[in-house]
Amino acid sequence: MAQRRASRRRVETVASGVAELVPDPDRDTAWTLLLDGAPQSHVDLADPTHLEFEYVRRMAAAIDLAGPAGRPLRVLHLGGGALTLPRYVAVSRPGSAQRVVEIDGPLVELVRQALPLPTGANVRVRVSDARAAVEGMRDSGYDVVVLDVFAGARTPAHLASAEFAAHVARVLAPEGRLIANVADGPPLRYARAQVATIRAALPQAVLVADSAVLRGRRFGNLVVVAGRAPLPVAELSRRAAGDWFPGRVETDLDRFTAGASPVPDATAVPSPLPPEGLFGNRR
Repeated sequence: MAQRRASRRRVETVASGVAELVPDPDRDTAWTLLLDGAPQSHVDLADPTHLEFEYVRRMAAAIDLAGPAGRPLRVLHLGGGALTLPRYVAVSRPGSAQRVVEIDGPLVELVRQALPLPTGANVRVRVSDARAAVEGMRDSGYDVVVLDVFAGARTPAHLASAEFAAHVARVLAPEGRLIANVADGPPLRYARAQVATIRAALPQAVLVADSAVLRGRRFGNLVVVAGRAPLPVAELSRRAAGDWFPGRVETDLDRFTAGASPVPDATAVPSPLPPEGLFGNRR
């Protein structure tokens, strides 16, 4: 059985590096996408509501709470990977209109061929730079914007600035929400600056993450949920606490940012590299 699964592994060179589709040893219909050895996405073709990565479950919880259960949403996904969250929304909110912006065209083709979308999913994928795409979009066109863009294991600098955050806020509906994945580790300098940058455009915000990550004890993913209207903090907290790997919601973002200022284009930097060995010893 192990040999049969290994033979299903697919390795291709795409624009952003070496992509691997690795079969899940525990789920016959599931796959993990890695880029240059870093896990990017996990997808179960038979059950798109199965979300393996904890930060993705936190992002999905925020999408669940972005409107009444089952109601279609207009969702913009910046960063495609294996299209985990578009698949989730397609089955949890049938009829949702979704657009994905992914810069890596060969990766898009690989995912389309090897991991087809659910039948009837209204998901359009555009091959483009996320910022260039957003700058050309109309105002108030989306209920949710999901920001999860990584070049290798880092978010590019031009997607970490106040100018970009203002464009994201512009394309959101008045009650809309940004759900952003921010990767950082001790001393959380990048994450503090990113929270300050996002809040300058969307002042109602919270963080959802593992307690050790929030306290700056280890590298990990922090999910920012932000908008113009008050957020469902109690329900987000309940969802985070009840997860397989419990997290918590941080609401005191004045304290978290510790005086950090919004970052303009001129001084924006990519997210920090993960610690060596975080994803094992893959080459």
